[in-house]
Amino acid sequence: MDKYSNLTKNAAGRTVPTIINGGEHIPFQGVGKYKPTGRKFGPKISSCADYPDDGNKTVENLKAALINSGLKDGMTISTHHHFRNGDLIANQIFDIANELGVKDLRWYPSASFPCQEGLIKYLEDGTINRIEGSMNGPLGRFTSQGKMKGMSILRSHGGRYQAVQDGEVQIDIAVIAAPTSDPFGNANGVDGPAACGLLGFALADSQYADKVIVVTDNLVPFPCIPWQIHGNYVDYVVKVDKVGLPERIISGTTQITKSPDRLLIAEITSKFCEAAGIIYDGFSYQAGAGGTSLSIGNYFGEILRKNKWKARFVRAGSNKYPVEMLEGGLIDYILDGQTFDLDGVRSMRENPNHVNTSPFTSYNYHGKGNFASMIDVVILGATEVDVNFNANVVTHSDGYMLHGIGGWQNCLFSKCTILPIPLFRDRIPVIREEVTTLVGPGELIDVIVTERGLAINPLRQDLIEKTKNSGLPIKTIGQLKDEAEAICGKPENIVLDDELVAAIKWVDGTVIDAVRKVPT
Repeated sequence: MDKYSNLTKNAAGRTVPTIINGGEHIPFQGVGKYKPTGRKFGPKISSCADYPDDGNKTVENLKAALINSGLKDGMTISTHHHFRNGDLIANQIFDIANELGVKDLRWYPSASFPCQEGLIKYLEDGTINRIEGSMNGPLGRFTSQGKMKGMSILRSHGGRYQAVQDGEVQIDIAVIAAPTSDPFGNANGVDGPAACGLLGFALADSQYADKVIVVTDNLVPFPCIPWQIHGNYVDYVVKVDKVGLPERIISGTTQITKSPDRLLIAEITSKFCEAAGIIYDGFSYQAGAGGTSLSIGNYFGEILRKNKWKARFVRAGSNKYPVEMLEGGLIDYILDGQTFDLDGVRSMRENPNHVNTSPFTSYNYHGKGNFASMIDVVILGATEVDVNFNANVVTHSDGYMLHGIGGWQNCLFSKCTILPIPLFRDRIPVIREEVTTLVGPGELIDVIVTERGLAINPLRQDLIEKTKNSGLPIKTIGQLKDEAEAICGKPENIVLDDELVAAIKWVDGTVIDAVRKVPT
């Protein structure tokens, strides 16, 4: 089976394959242009006659659960990443597969992390054929060098749910690492010694996989309350000594930046939002867990206090800063998609207004609406932006694929999308003539904020009009690019191989771009 074939230019002008790993894939047709037909994928019907009457689905170990699930060559195995760099289960799955001599597996994680670097040996020996999921660090570098036998496919969090729901990806065995479970398979992430928050990234896996295994180190008597995963979807439950390392779920610094440049970017961003009327009593926002985003959230809090306003909800990856705002009465609800520190875990466990969500409610583009388009402003990062406001979050300007998409693409549908980014990193300009990899179309990106000024997308004349007398350092995207090049010099264009190593999916399941191999 060829990795890919039948190259064509999509609506964004990018050359992409329509056959990937033997399956057909639709090229990107434009934002909102592709409309799916047919019905949702349905997993096999089960019968209670095949499950214990006493509800006890526990088996002796993970190996037994995988064998009982029918593990064999060519299957699709899924995992989730709520433990982030503290995951202990994914490596064990493929250790067992290798021990059993199983080959050619497709690994379908919601994301991978450096803690899974050990799986490279299984990519090399054929135990794993390919990874279809956001890749970080060593696994991304391995893929960029063209070493993966199959072709990688990267999807957003919402796109991952959509692919399973639509039947594009059919999961044979889902393995869900759960901090707490009962013997029936009801499980949550808020209780137990390895509490990590929510388990929303495993929702599609539990609903649609042929076989579902829950692995826990905190087995409690039925019923496990609250249950974020329903035991009615679960086939087997495995008790282990340790399911994950919760101290390693922390994303980045989760501390407000102390960098003068980054603080300036945060200040300009918040002043822009205030001048544009984006912040008001009852507004909503989403920001990440990086130092600049946390600083912007802090400025938002000051604006709310000054005006005696409250935010209706914050769409989160949660950490201690939005938790403090919730507990301080500045916001009504946290709608949490991923927990980034232990303060977030505690808050979700204790506060009914800290609500766990999933990619289905928040991001799935093939649903009857989702939360993303209801948010007033979203604050996102990027590795590159170009003069047409297109953005890249997967590769760096050297072509290496070292980041996943996460929820980034899905968030672009908010009422205002702002990218606060430095003008250059390591003396390499961030604003380019054309992004190395197209991950987000410029028509959905409204404002670029740097330490030397901000640029508003010409499509947003309303924002330009509202802020024209604000005194903010408003420039064109071309002016920002020229300033960066005056300081750093014009960057050389990287020469990449013609060979493709990964496809980038858009939120509707179409192929928006492809990543080329980095010469080694």
